[in-house]
Amino acid sequence: MARRPPHGLPDRGIWKHKAGPNAPDVKLADFSYQNDEIANLIIVRAWTQAPFKDSLVGPAVSIANRKANAKAALQALPHPVQLTSAIVLTEDEYDAGWDSTDPDEVVFVLPNESRRVAGGILLETAKMLMACVPNGI
Repeated sequence: MARRPPHGLPDRGIWKHKAGPNAPDVKLADFSYQNDEIANLIIVRAWTQAPFKDSLVGPAVSIANRKANAKAALQALPHPVQLTSAIVLTEDEYDAGWDSTDPDEVVFVLPNESRRVAGGILLETAKMLMACVPNGI
């Protein structure tokens, strides 16, 4: 769900689901985490394999399936990351503001492919973008 403040521009980031219609919005903290396995086996793979990318952020995939696919991708790493709930967003979804309705949800942002130079070293580029919130998983 995109958030629209009074000035008409989106509120970037991740937002906690409101407890009720009169409850205040709560912006959750943005942070980065570097992990070579995530950079290589998720970001680089998403950049180079369209079906994998579509399973994580494709518009035709339901939110429930995107969450299941993100969780499965993290669990399939050589050193699995096991989370109760995970989802991968596009940078556009992040920029529009993401309303998190799951208190256990961990949100990752897949860097736009346009941020990398064709023919460059994908792993190092992915690691660098991971360090730049909100540009990296």
